[in-house]
Amino acid sequence: MTFVINGKEFSATPRPGQCLRTFLRETGHFGVKKGCDAGDCGACTVLIDGEPVHSCLIPAFRGDGHAITTIEGLAKDGALHPLQQAFLDAQGFQCGFCTAGMILTCASLNQAQRQDLGAALKGNICRCTGYRAIEDALDGKTNVEQVAAGEAFGRSLPAPAGPQVVRGQAPYTFDTAIEGLLHIKLVRSPHPHARIVAIDKTAALAVPGVHAVLVHEDAPDVLYSTARHEKAWMDPDDTRMLDPVMRFVGQRVAAIVAENEAAAEEGCRRLKVDYEILPAVFDPAQAIAPDAPVLHPGRTKEQRVANAARNIVAEAHGEFGDVATALATAAVTYEGTFTTQRVQHAALETHGGLAWIDGSGVLNVRSSTQVPFLTHRALTQIFHRAPGKIRVFCERVGGGFGGKQEMFVEDILALAALKTGRPVKLEFTREEQFCATSTRHPMRIAVKAGADKNGKLTALHLDVLSNTGAYGNHAGPVLFHSCGESVGVYDCANKKVDAVVAYTNTVPAGAFRGYGLPQTLFAVEAAIDELAKQLGISPFEIRRRNVVKPGDPMLSPQGYGESDVRYGSYGLDQCLDLVERAMQAEAPKPVLSEEWLIGDGMALTMIDTVPPDGHIADVEIGLRDGGGFDLTVGTAEFGNGTSTVHRQIAATVLKTVVERIHLRQSDTAHGGHDTGAYGSTGTFVAGRATQEAAERLAGEIKQFAAQLLAADPAACALDRDAVICGGQRVSFAELAMTAKARNTPLTAHGNSQGTPRSVAFNVQGFRVAVNRGTGQIKILKSVQAADAGRIANPMQCRGQIEGGVAQSLGAALYEEMVIDAGGRVINPRFRDYHLPSFADVPRTEVLFADTTDALGPLGAKSMSESPYNPVAAALGNAIAAATGIRVTAVPFKPDRLFPLLQEKYGPK
Repeated sequence: MTFVINGKEFSATPRPGQCLRTFLRETGHFGVKKGCDAGDCGACTVLIDGEPVHSCLIPAFRGDGHAITTIEGLAKDGALHPLQQAFLDAQGFQCGFCTAGMILTCASLNQAQRQDLGAALKGNICRCTGYRAIEDALDGKTNVEQVAAGEAFGRSLPAPAGPQVVRGQAPYTFDTAIEGLLHIKLVRSPHPHARIVAIDKTAALAVPGVHAVLVHEDAPDVLYSTARHEKAWMDPDDTRMLDPVMRFVGQRVAAIVAENEAAAEEGCRRLKVDYEILPAVFDPAQAIAPDAPVLHPGRTKEQRVANAARNIVAEAHGEFGDVATALATAAVTYEGTFTTQRVQHAALETHGGLAWIDGSGVLNVRSSTQVPFLTHRALTQIFHRAPGKIRVFCERVGGGFGGKQEMFVEDILALAALKTGRPVKLEFTREEQFCATSTRHPMRIAVKAGADKNGKLTALHLDVLSNTGAYGNHAGPVLFHSCGESVGVYDCANKKVDAVVAYTNTVPAGAFRGYGLPQTLFAVEAAIDELAKQLGISPFEIRRRNVVKPGDPMLSPQGYGESDVRYGSYGLDQCLDLVERAMQAEAPKPVLSEEWLIGDGMALTMIDTVPPDGHIADVEIGLRDGGGFDLTVGTAEFGNGTSTVHRQIAATVLKTVVERIHLRQSDTAHGGHDTGAYGSTGTFVAGRATQEAAERLAGEIKQFAAQLLAADPAACALDRDAVICGGQRVSFAELAMTAKARNTPLTAHGNSQGTPRSVAFNVQGFRVAVNRGTGQIKILKSVQAADAGRIANPMQCRGQIEGGVAQSLGAALYEEMVIDAGGRVINPRFRDYHLPSFADVPRTEVLFADTTDALGPLGAKSMSESPYNPVAAALGNAIAAATGIRVTAVPFKPDRLFPLLQEKYGPK
């Protein structure tokens, strides 16, 4: 067969049944991405004879004789196609995994199609951006700025990998060819709770191409947690790499290692496993009942399981003042029970990785991870290998949202590489991502609140039951965090928290953007609104009367002990004012029939900018030949924008331009340590380390220049890629040359321990219309104000907020993992799950408080997680304002609203 790919002719015969996507990637066209294998996401889009198609749905042989264009061939002679340039100018991407497919689809649109982008782009999903920047690219808008040396911080500068992203050349986890690669497929449990009685490997090993069948006897008998944190106390040791006891449908049973995926899959089908079926429990309330099946018998508090006999992983109970008395004497009270659902991260790049042993005996693991250094630490402990004999690193990561703060693949990759001595690959399918990784914790939150006649809160009580699923990764920290800032943001003399997280025989929950706060805020912010309604006070005013202010303690009874959280800056008052003014501003009246009920709602959130008890970042920077700088950081880039911000910090301190800052990152072989890119730390913690390193290097450079020029170091200053000492000027390039000749490297180290911590604030406002006859919701206005300190990169920060709002709207309106009566996820595909597409996402007006944080790098603080947090709460309050109905469960699907509306308003 003859294929014409990007203008070049290939002669090849695809394998039987091979899709065009895998065929193109095997020929080195790595810009064609795998996101779903079902035609749902558009990451694999290519042009066939100029028309966009999802290449995962096209049999490869159908490309015979046709002109196929991938992102690598969109432009000619090394230039950029106008759409590629437009995406660069608008920065129409974050993680960039969807960008190649998005650009190819956009490049094919005619003028008529551009008039209805909702329809034109319905086949291309972006999980990061919220789509506004993509629309800007199509409109020809330029969002990036050009700045002079030393002025990078606070400006809208582009991502350093942007040119590679739009060309399809930015390397992600699997964008490489390795000779002799073996493939891993996992046999997974069909039962929610069972004990393996026997495994017969014979038939699986007889499959041609199968090299190994790894079962629990072949794996280290070590307990650990898939969750990765700096301190072990946060997570229970309850997981084995391959366990003889199955605790959820989808748990690993065995790993088949073969020459190709087809052989590995056949090996999975032929493996014979005998199970003893055990009783299962799926509801957390039933799981903690006295007679429930015990999921992890024998686990102890030393293994950080609070009460294994009751399936309780962790719990928190505490009280300030006397809540019962305060409620009894309050002028107004509210009591309600709220439930939140199981949500998938849906990062377009699934979990996966590659592992091999190099010539020096080092085990190399290249994976899609947010936490390479913590994963490295875990692997050294599990396999008892010296730290220098393991390397963990990541290339660009295709989205994370907390889901890649876990070790779901690296352990089995390491085992397979060590057992076979060959390079190995494990790449999860989209179904595995749903059924076998982690989700947001479903919660039931009962809230009680009281206030006096003046609207001052007198009592606040949270009773939380969280479902961690079969394993306790992140169970305790998510529970504690969910009850922390949601209660701590309000100044109230009487507070009480009772919180429990339970094991069940369901897919495990884990870290997810916001880390428990979206769930509890849904209840707390509803309670505050209901009190305001009873008192006749506006939602904004009741919050002004009750939110903490500088000098007030930020208290929640569940506590971590002594807190190191400070008001590095305070902009919550500004955020409330900004959103209130924006919601009151004149707007075009929507043309809607009387069936539509319109209402406004808002909610606020406070978030600690770093997790408690340690988050560490080491940074190295040095002057290089030519006068540029080598900057080495541990933080991973997955659309969080830290690669851009680290260069901006360093360039500002060193009075240079970002183009002269050469970044190396997220590789344990580079030395140092970095806890990881999670918990809103990429800028606040690692950025502080970068600032410290750059400031120290600036001092070293001035000292060296002073010696060279026989000048007083105190009289020297950096200025536009040079040092000025008195009337003399010496360039960084000259200093680098001299330092090299004298064998005096100019380098510096920076470190941040993640303490003290600051707080960030967000306020979200919505205007909605609810159709009382159908339950349909239209979002007429969306506004979010943020206190992010001094904004490091306004364009990028605005994109984080827009993306957070869009992702949270998906969870608030329709995203929901459905688990059947047997514990099985029944909608493990995008088309059955409904991720937000272009047509689903309204424009969000983003406003920033004017603050400078005393603790953050150059005055900045976090703004990646927190935009997600107040969205469901604000939307619930807007629906209540429109309909007079307090909806206490998310998502707010029309079929759930419909019976409530029928009950209140009668049949249509």
